[in-house]
Amino acid sequence: MLVVLAAGLGSRFGGGKQIALLPNINRTIMELSIEDAYKAGVREVVLVINEQFKAAIQQDILPRLPSQMQITLVEQSVSQVPEQFASYVAQRQKPWGTGHALLCAKALINKPAIVITADDYYGPTAYQQMVEHFQARPDDMAMVAYPLAKTLSELGGVNRGICQLNEDKLISVKEYTDIYHTKKEIIGCYEGQQQRLPATALASMTFWGVTPKLLASLELGFEQFLKSYDNGVRKEYYLPNCIEQCIVSRNMDLIVYSAEDHWYGVTFKDELAAVAGKIYEQR
Repeated sequence: MLVVLAAGLGSRFGGGKQIALLPNINRTIMELSIEDAYKAGVREVVLVINEQFKAAIQQDILPRLPSQMQITLVEQSVSQVPEQFASYVAQRQKPWGTGHALLCAKALINKPAIVITADDYYGPTAYQQMVEHFQARPDDMAMVAYPLAKTLSELGGVNRGICQLNEDKLISVKEYTDIYHTKKEIIGCYEGQQQRLPATALASMTFWGVTPKLLASLELGFEQFLKSYDNGVRKEYYLPNCIEQCIVSRNMDLIVYSAEDHWYGVTFKDELAAVAGKIYEQR
């Protein structure tokens, strides 16, 4: 099963990032991801979407997907909160975050699932790696992480979560900011201090393999998030935070695999053409 988190508003992009066509490829990044998953053997897809993009997805994107795929649309709404927190809904201006998005698909996740975001391109081999993982270890969660050098931008510094491992298991993720490469090295900032980073350091790019047992922790974590909510309109409940908390509390292990392909993402609309060119070369 593949779960695609596609409900974000993409405000810096100008809206509708998940339904934007890649120039000359004439497909969305989300479609390429679903096709790659299909080639790896996945036959069920859950799209977690925002209601305002539902018509475009149904009319334009679904007809282009493999006909053998079982596609289910699930809407993520700000009103989907436990009853005791209903008063928070009125002032909420954006979705509750990736953790809440996955929670919206809870009723459909009855088996191991690959979880991705709609606007990130991961390359075909990541899906093969995750399918093989679940065939061998169906009870263990996993992540395909990307060598740092395969995630950097030519347009300037980026922020990345760098995986800290014990052999092949994730311990934690350290957030580095303003990571950039020079001719000789990669530099990033951690807690205010610049550091050299190896090109092979593994960056978490939101390519998860989850099992149904995560969902109870996700639900509990969302309630705890809401209990500490300060009624701000932008604070989000992030999936990586919940997963890391589960690891720290030793509720579960998470196996990390190193990606073979390059990762590409789009933040701003004027990046589409360049990213499309890179993806075209890779495919």
